[in-house]
Amino acid sequence: MEGRQPPRCRPGPAELEDRMLAETICSAVAAAGLGIAALTAYRKRFLAATRIAAYALVPLGLVMTGVVDWLSGIVFKPTVWIGFGVLGLSWLLFTATRLVERRGKGRTAAPAGPEAVAPAASAPSLGSRPAPAAPPKSTAPADDFSDIEAILKKHGI
Repeated sequence: MEGRQPPRCRPGPAELEDRMLAETICSAVAAAGLGIAALTAYRKRFLAATRIAAYALVPLGLVMTGVVDWLSGIVFKPTVWIGFGVLGLSWLLFTATRLVERRGKGRTAAPAGPEAVAPAASAPSLGSRPAPAAPPKSTAPADDFSDIEAILKKHGI
């Protein structure tokens, strides 16, 4: 028990510096944004000035709620960045497998059909196939599509 130290309730000096830096940056961004909003309002563009002020107040609100403190604790730890890298790798692998699955659809488990029969097999082993049905005659006159057919033939389609 003598060698054990109590858990740290207060952040260390490095953590305080990180938090102070993040809070200073957020406050400066908010002040600059409010300045830009004031200039925009001076030019009588009140709707744009209000929108700029709303965006400018977001970092200040994040500092005041403690979100920046939490984020600065995460951002400056290498293990957290390694964790984000692992998550990114996981997402990349998942996406790659989905793309491969979509491109090669049907390649992995092809249904047994005429392709599954040995090349030297006789015709009766393939089964009897009905003769292909003739395409139905169209009732539209051939002149309707003759110009389209000419264009397609011209382009080699």
